[in-house]
Amino acid sequence: MAAQLSPQQLNEKHRPTLDRALDAIRTRDYWSPHPEHPKAYGESAPADGLAAFKALHGTRIDLDQPGTDGWTGGERSPFGPELGVEYPHADVDVLLPAMRAGMSAWRAAGPETRALVSLEILARISARTHEFAHAVMHTSGQAFMMAFQAGGPHAQDRGLEAVAYAYQEQTRTPAEADWSKPQGKRDPLELRKSFAAAPRGVSLLIGCNTFPTWNGYPGLFASLATGNPVLVKPHPRAVLPLALTVQVAREVLAESGFDPNLVALAAERPGEGIAKTLAVRPEVRIIDYTGSTAFGDWLETNARQAQVYTEKAGVNTVLVDSTDDYKGMLANLAFSLSLYSGQMCTTPQNLLIPRDGITTDAGPKSYDEVVADLAASVSGLLGDDARANGLLGALVNPDVKARLDAAAGLGDVALASREIANPDFPDAVVRTPAIVKSDGSRKQWDAAEGGLGSEAPYLAECFGPVSFAVAVDSTEEALELLRRTVRDKGAMTVGAYTTSAETERAIEDVCLEELAQLSLNLTGGVYVNQTAAFSDFHGSGGNPAANAALCDAAFVANRFRTVEVRRQAVTAK
Repeated sequence: MAAQLSPQQLNEKHRPTLDRALDAIRTRDYWSPHPEHPKAYGESAPADGLAAFKALHGTRIDLDQPGTDGWTGGERSPFGPELGVEYPHADVDVLLPAMRAGMSAWRAAGPETRALVSLEILARISARTHEFAHAVMHTSGQAFMMAFQAGGPHAQDRGLEAVAYAYQEQTRTPAEADWSKPQGKRDPLELRKSFAAAPRGVSLLIGCNTFPTWNGYPGLFASLATGNPVLVKPHPRAVLPLALTVQVAREVLAESGFDPNLVALAAERPGEGIAKTLAVRPEVRIIDYTGSTAFGDWLETNARQAQVYTEKAGVNTVLVDSTDDYKGMLANLAFSLSLYSGQMCTTPQNLLIPRDGITTDAGPKSYDEVVADLAASVSGLLGDDARANGLLGALVNPDVKARLDAAAGLGDVALASREIANPDFPDAVVRTPAIVKSDGSRKQWDAAEGGLGSEAPYLAECFGPVSFAVAVDSTEEALELLRRTVRDKGAMTVGAYTTSAETERAIEDVCLEELAQLSLNLTGGVYVNQTAAFSDFHGSGGNPAANAALCDAAFVANRFRTVEVRRQAVTAK
């Protein structure tokens, strides 16, 4: 029998971390309790983590959850190998009632206990970061270091951040209050009031292929910490990282004296498509989703019984007006375009460049020169195949490759993609980014009355390693194109380079009005497609790319409701 965790043990172990996280979201300073460097986990951790991952191959992950009616699997690594792991397939008519059975005790435990139990789950995941990194790598196609950092400590940070916001919002209202209303010469009206955070119901997490933990943990821990059971429905190609997460969560819940069925897995059979079925179940009252716009829109329209949080698609844009560090700008953009083969929801797609060129510290540069120099910078960055493999990873699925292969037909190719062999994984599909020149004249994006036209390829998201160098008539037109792109298509990120204070204010105004997150003049080791938990907001929730931000108060506050109980005050006689 597993050792039991007492409330005192949880408090002693995790309350300092919770307090530090609460301070971090208030100050927005840099902080992380989860080390980014692989060596920080102990000398044997890399070998132990790899061995643990390999030991999972060809096994069944038995979660001992109710309603298991069979087994399913079939994941194949984007780097080539089949994982051969099987997962329980659930009869949701049995599983969902079982998940709800533990809600009462979990609600009664209160915000602090729920937060501390959540932190214990995160701590155990953190101790297995090397194992989880390999699971993320071989389901997402991320290169190991990115899988280690983004799939490990950065994902854990985002989960902890969600717990901190959840605790803060649930404790904003006091648990009890004495109320007395004066009545002049008469006795005052007196009540004893209590306020409790009451969960909405079962929360459904619909996982994504590219960042199963980074995108999954905020919703999972926000819902769990606010008292809701969480049903995890992973992407069929990326089950393992979230199945391991569910396994850890169930162990901790049981050891803490709670029903392990508060967290459960819903793995699907090939082609089953259970997300739509689950999303409209009456028990499901919260949904977290990352993925395509089409399915995100479907959820928002059809899952009317649930509070739906979506991160969908957008057209991320960088406006290039001028720079006082031309070399730094090119290097920063080259890295941003290359990281994980552009398979990030924050990767820049459109680079808006005046066709008359820009001013730089290296002298004036024409549109063609800027595009050629950027292409050369990308080629230089990825010229060494070993370095390229470490940055690019592998294409996550055939759809990304198909879009990349079609890039040659989208315009004048300024930088062609090339294949790179991975000596460790010969079956991996590794490709460098392509850059396509495009005409950004107003007639291209004003073709459809009252909105964006469809004939210009840069006006739709092209997920993967394809970017467009869009020639615009002026910075003013670039600002207008940026505004309309964010408004109509959405953007997770906006970047800009300018030495003009006036232009900088104009760009800020666009982003404030259209609700897009902005990065200005990045030339060093921080990139537009990276965000730091506790400090940066991922998405704004205010444009079509996403209806929620990771993380803010709005992301957690509607996962519970405050229920008040009023009692007549007992007065001494």
